[in-house]
Amino acid sequence: MILAGDIGGTKTNLALYDWTTERVDPVRMESFHSADYKSLEDILVEFLTPPKPPTPLDAIDEGDEGEKPDEPPPEPVKLTAACFGIAGPVIENRSRTTNLPWVIDGSSIAKQFDIPLVQLLNDLEATAYGILWLRPDEVEVLNLGNPPKKRQALALIAAGTGLGEGILFWDGKSYRPMPSEGGHADFAPNNDYEIELLRYLRGQYLHVSYERVLSGPGLHAIYEFIRDTKKNEPTWLAEKIKAGIPAAEIAEAGLKGQADIAKQALDLFASIYGAEAGNLALKALSLDGVYVAGGIAPKLIQKMKDGTFMKAFTNKGRYKRLLSTIPVKVVMNQETGLLGAASVAAALAAYTPAP
Repeated sequence: MILAGDIGGTKTNLALYDWTTERVDPVRMESFHSADYKSLEDILVEFLTPPKPPTPLDAIDEGDEGEKPDEPPPEPVKLTAACFGIAGPVIENRSRTTNLPWVIDGSSIAKQFDIPLVQLLNDLEATAYGILWLRPDEVEVLNLGNPPKKRQALALIAAGTGLGEGILFWDGKSYRPMPSEGGHADFAPNNDYEIELLRYLRGQYLHVSYERVLSGPGLHAIYEFIRDTKKNEPTWLAEKIKAGIPAAEIAEAGLKGQADIAKQALDLFASIYGAEAGNLALKALSLDGVYVAGGIAPKLIQKMKDGTFMKAFTNKGRYKRLLSTIPVKVVMNQETGLLGAASVAAALAAYTPAP
């Protein structure tokens, strides 16, 4: 049995798999609210402790309801390997999480839970492994493209709570993910309107990264920029945003065409998202494809498919034709990071490289 985990600032997903060489569904999976725990170890104790079996009613003596027949304790789960994708940099199999007061150490976990092999990965690195196992029905195609016959690189970009980026290079036998913190690179405006957005954000932040724009909070920031410059916010939407989750309320109003300001925010968000995905494709020369993952793109799939994203993706001057040949797909499976971590754990258990 192997253990896989996807560790985020909001939630931690854990799953057990009986995985050898082919993808399988988890034997058991649970989700935990990360902030409710002091450490990953506390969650692992709860997840890995076998539940006590129920006592049959007929085994309890009617005259002594308080006593139960002795039963041997359940056998603990025996793990051969574990892998965790973590929202934060991983250095020497150790990570200080970005949005939690946790320090996660692979060797300490291995010792405490008697797991022979424990590997920590950056969360986007785990997602990168996961896309190699996706089925065709788990992606939405934005651009079919025309990749070369000889294998080239893949790229991954994922907007959610933050913005993650990654590259998968072909080593002659398989794709190898490379961890990256490219989402924190400088935001580069592409037109006068985006220059105004940058000026607006620079009034709030010393450093304006792509993550400040391409994330849940980033969509809200774009909305506030439009609100403060165009003064076109309806009162009903302002109240919904104040009471709910801002990015979700903006997305809903924009997708339903209920407010011009929300539609404009989605237009700008999708355009910048496409532009940065195209930037990543050029930097990696990812001719085999670009995958758009994270929590936002699936929720905005209607917007992602209307042409705004791809227009910005290919708007690279003399390289427009090249960018048009690159396949672009949206990852619809929200457990892709967990899937990737499971594939690495399975490979560790088998003492063979991950695919």
